[in-house]
This record gives sequence, C-alpha cells and structure tokens, in this order.
Amino acid sequence: MNEAKRSGVLDLTEDLREIARLAVQPGGVDELLGRALEYLEPVIPYDLAAVLELHDDHLRVRCARGRLASDRVRAHEISLAAFPSVRRAIETRSAGVLLEHDHAVGEGDPYDGVLDLPHGHSCMVVPLFAGDRTLGAMTFDRRVCGRYEPAIVNLAGICGQLLALAMAAAEQAAVLDRLRVGLQEHNEILRNEAREHSAAALLEQSKSAAMHRVLRLARQVAVTDTPVLIQGETGSGKEVLAEAIHEWSARCARPFLKLNCAAIPEQLVESELFGHTKGAFSGATQARAGRFVTANGGTLLLDEVGEMPLGAQVKLLRVLQDGTFEPVGSDHTVRVNVRVIAATNVELEDAIGSGRFRQDLFYRLHVFPITVPPLRERRDDIALIATAFLQDLSRRFRRTALVVPADGMRRLIEYDWPGNVRELLNVLERAAILCPPDRLSVDIEPLQQRAARKDSTDSLSSLEELERRHIEHVLEHTGGRIYGAGGAAEILKLKPSTLQSRMAKLGIVRPARQP
Repeated sequence: MNEAKRSGVLDLTEDLREIARLAVQPGGVDELLGRALEYLEPVIPYDLAAVLELHDDHLRVRCARGRLASDRVRAHEISLAAFPSVRRAIETRSAGVLLEHDHAVGEGDPYDGVLDLPHGHSCMVVPLFAGDRTLGAMTFDRRVCGRYEPAIVNLAGICGQLLALAMAAAEQAAVLDRLRVGLQEHNEILRNEAREHSAAALLEQSKSAAMHRVLRLARQVAVTDTPVLIQGETGSGKEVLAEAIHEWSARCARPFLKLNCAAIPEQLVESELFGHTKGAFSGATQARAGRFVTANGGTLLLDEVGEMPLGAQVKLLRVLQDGTFEPVGSDHTVRVNVRVIAATNVELEDAIGSGRFRQDLFYRLHVFPITVPPLRERRDDIALIATAFLQDLSRRFRRTALVVPADGMRRLIEYDWPGNVRELLNVLERAAILCPPDRLSVDIEPLQQRAARKDSTDSLSSLEELERRHIEHVLEHTGGRIYGAGGAAEILKLKPSTLQSRMAKLGIVRPARQP
C-alpha cells in the first residue's frame, strides 16, 4: 500500500490510472471492480462493499470486498420493487444513505436475510451509469451505527461515475477483443482459401513442360523490381502470370492493381494512371489519386499496353526511369515505388513501326519478356484447369461437384482453343449452367458442334469461315503487316487490337512478314 493509502487519502492520479489501465484490458472487468473497491476503502470505510449489475428490475452482486464479503453475498440479488430507496437512487442518479427508520420500520436493509446488521448501521447506495446507460449500483455497509458524512457520499458518487465509465470501457474492450479474435479467425480462413486459389498456386499445379519453363523465368524475375513484358495470345493467362509474379515478390503484401489500356477512353488513360487535380478537365469535380499512387509499394499490371496513348507513354517512361510524375492539371511532382508489369497480345514492333508506340518505352519494358504459350501447346493442363474450374463453379452454384465425362474431356483436350483458357472457361460455365440439377456430368455439346463445323467439308461456308478467309486474304496482301498505313487493320477498318482478337478467335496465324 502506498503512502497516500496509509495516510487515509485517496490518490486519484495513481489509483484511477490503474483503474483505466484495467478498463482497456480484455477479460479484466472483475479485477477492475475488485481493485476499485479496494482503492476506495481508505476513504470510504466499509465492512462490505459491493458492485451490483442491473438485470431488468433486479440488482445482482458482481463483486464484493470487505470482512463481510462471502459466497452468500456474492450470490445475492436485490429486487428494486422491494427497495424503493435503492430504486430512487438509481433513477435520480444520486448517491444516498439508508437511515435508521428505513432499517427499523421501512423497507429494511438490502442484505436482510444474508447479513445480520444492526438497525441504524452505516449504509450507502451509489448509482453506476455511463451516458444513457444504467449499469447498476455500489453499496457500502458498516456494522457501526451512524451515517456516512455528506462529503463521503459526494466522493462516493464521483467515484461511482468514474467506475461506471471504466466498466463501460471494459465492456467495450471485451466486445472489441471478441471481434478481433473472430476477425483473426475469419482472416485465417480467407488466407487459406486465397492460398488454395491464388494465381501462383494454380500455375504451380501445371503439368506442361512449356509452362514450367515460363514459371521458372517468372520466379527468377519476381524477386527483382525489373519491369516485365508478358506476351501471348488473348485469353492465354497473362494476367494470372502477372498476379503470380506479384505473389512471389517481396511486394506480395502490398496492392496488386491492373488497368486495361484498351478499355478506357484515350483521353482518360492519363487520369486513371497518374490521377488529376480538381478542375483539371471538364467533369473533374474533385481530385483523384491514380493507379500509381494507389499501387505504391506494390505492383501495377498494364494490360494491352500497346493501346496506351502516346502522351501517357511519355509519363510511363519517366515513372519507369525515376519513379516520378505529375498528376493531370498539377505541377507538383509525385514520387512512387511501383513495380510495372505490362501485357500485350500484339506485336509491339508493329506499333513502333506505325508510330503508335514509343521505341524507348518498348526497350524499357522489354528488359525481361516472357511469352505465355497458348493452350493448344500445353494440352496437359486442360484437364487440370477444367476440373479446378468446375469445382469452383460447383461452390458458386451451390451444387454437388460437377465433372466432365471421359468423352467430353477427350474433346476438350483435342480442341485447338483459339480463345485459349478464357474460351475453355466460358465453355465450361455455359455447360454447367445448362446441366440439369439432377446430373453431375456436364455436356460438352457446344464444343462438339464447334469441332464439327471446323471439320465440315460442306461447300456452304459459314459467315465465320467467310470472315476467316477475308482476313487471311488481306494479311497476304499486306505481307502480314497489321499496323500503320496500308496495314491489314486499316484496310479492314478495325482497331489493331480488335483485329488481333478476331484472328485469335478464328485461329488465324499471321503469315511471316515479307522482306
């Protein structure tokens, strides 16, 4: 016991600091109450001090201290209907004393039947409340007859308010702790599920020798900050590989963001990447942070980078060189630390030749190129991808696990997949939707129809076949050149990326460019 307690003076600074410490410790409510009663004993003498919690119209003892505290006291319950003076103290939120008249001929003592206390003994009730909540009451009793002095009653009322606030804080801390534990458990479940379905985990299950070579390169570059250029046909899995590189890097705990440069109007690409100030252009009603700021410390995937406007290319080159840029409409330089991965399904050399892509940016991105093989060159992965995707669909559709029958799997493996993995997933999802609820095997009939059209020798060509022949004829005419004046895209009046997508879908292989 400190000097203040030995002298009979309540050291509010020290004692209330300790009460506050206990209030924010989960599970410390009972210790908080016991300690608080012990701290009050030097200035509010008692043989029994108790904290009672309010439950409907009853007060139940939660904590008791003093020579009269016992198991019977700790199990005691007080009905407010039977003790109007106690109810009045709680309702008026004012500490009060029970007088000798109350004990002798009035309502009696709250501990009648539990303690044998003389009529006229010192007895006090202190309400406990925090804000609009009534938590309960404190009671103080002594065997000696007399009243608690008004100064002691006032002090007890003040201490009761402080204790009630500490109790409320302790309850809040306990709730927050339960939420914290629950959130930790939920996050662990999500982390486990994420590990099971992460891009890296999916790619690591590959059985294809071609993909193993790609993954070896990806792992080697992942531990660096070097820009990566991922090339490959539409739907071949370039985005999945980019995510895997991020997961294998030291930046894995930081954001992974992506931007499809062909999906955003040309005039807004700079704003999306680098942000803008309020009023920078029509419609910019407030400032906005771009993808580079949001991805700071992490990785940014620029998909279809060949479609990026030249103005944005200049800024991107600067970010790659020194990590700085100015938001649209601002002269304030922003510095970021972002790892850039670019992806393209077109030949950037063609775009350079037509003046649509900067040669210096190409060399900056082309430090470490990786080409993702098309699905037809890694048929060993088709069954793996199909099985994993159907399991995911079964969970999403809340159905028993769907499977591909043996003949269906054979057709999946034999098909050339011009749309690559994306086309495979679309076929499987459509088959799963059409599969009756009472069946587990999905029908690959749409795929069978495609193969039949492909192998048909019927002289009546489909519109798709006519389109294929027309594009092939134009490519032969341009010597395989797609971009620029006189290129196939210009002749066909298509965007180069759109033409590339159509070629991939139709299975068109571009002829070698003529010297």
